[in-house]
Amino acid sequence: MKNIGRILAPMLAAGLLGALGCREDPESPTAPESTPTPSTAAVPLSFRQVSMGYHHACGVTTADRAYCWGDGALGNGSTAPVDDYSTKPVAVVGGLSFRVVSAGHGHTCGLTTDDLAYCWGFNGYGNLGDGTRITRLQPVPVAGGRHFRQLRAGDAHTCAVTWSDVAFCWGDNTYGQLGDGTTHGPLKPVRVAGGLLLRRVLAGGSHTCGSTSGGRTYCWGDNSYGQLGDGTITQRLTPVPIHGGLFFQQLSTGYHHSCGVTDHRAYCWGRNRYGALGDGTFTRRLTPVAVSSGLLFASVNTSGFGNSTCGVTTGERAYCWGSNSRGQLGDGSLTDRLTPVAVVGP
Repeated sequence: MKNIGRILAPMLAAGLLGALGCREDPESPTAPESTPTPSTAAVPLSFRQVSMGYHHACGVTTADRAYCWGDGALGNGSTAPVDDYSTKPVAVVGGLSFRVVSAGHGHTCGLTTDDLAYCWGFNGYGNLGDGTRITRLQPVPVAGGRHFRQLRAGDAHTCAVTWSDVAFCWGDNTYGQLGDGTTHGPLKPVRVAGGLLLRRVLAGGSHTCGSTSGGRTYCWGDNSYGQLGDGTITQRLTPVPIHGGLFFQQLSTGYHHSCGVTDHRAYCWGRNRYGALGDGTFTRRLTPVAVSSGLLFASVNTSGFGNSTCGVTTGERAYCWGSNSRGQLGDGSLTDRLTPVAVVGP
């Protein structure tokens, strides 16, 4: 897989900034909007939504302002690679009011309160959908001016759905993850082929999945580990239905695996090297298999760039499974788990 983090820094340092025309709006927020207390300690920001990328995260406050933190794709108009790094939230410049943001590998995209898509960060594969390959240090509008209901950034591509349930994708298309029947990488949004009406689309590593209003799920793109769930390891350039006839009310795509919830039961499929599918084995699965727990889940969330999965039960308890080399499962250990374990409390 591509290491976009390594690509981004030399591109910025190579002098592309002059071509970017970074015109920071003087009216744009450059610090948290909360008013400092008399002791000068900033009041914590109140976030309505957050999204975790590879080395950075972004969120939208209750005041509709976007903030990012971490390494890369912060959208703060920084003028040098070293500046595009922050251990605390920094305001995304441009004065836009956001409804939702989605952090990818080296880029970030978001939907404004008037449903227009903007992206920023690394753009070597057309990740930003603005018709160029120019890295952007602050938000630029996605070409086409379409109004989207939902959007999700993946590794090096992004997908979104209009209010009329038409799916569009843009960015890297090496494995057909844009779903337009080709492996070309258009620099602007292209419609997902097949005439499907999708309520949501979820860009993963090099694959994408989407579901209809009735919960019928389709996937396309890279299928090396069975992450499309169609019973094969065949790359698909257009959407194919997952095997088994399951109707998912909630869906999540990771780097090499996918998961969903139907009738409060969690299912996963694809790569299973560290037990990310939660079925008690390390065996890759080409079709959905039930997570071995007996738990009733409200939602599951695959690690976008790793080998772990977490879920929240209908009783509002958090459980995780898969790789745990950094303690990412939250069970107080560094042991990989093949089935769900409870996230421990203090």
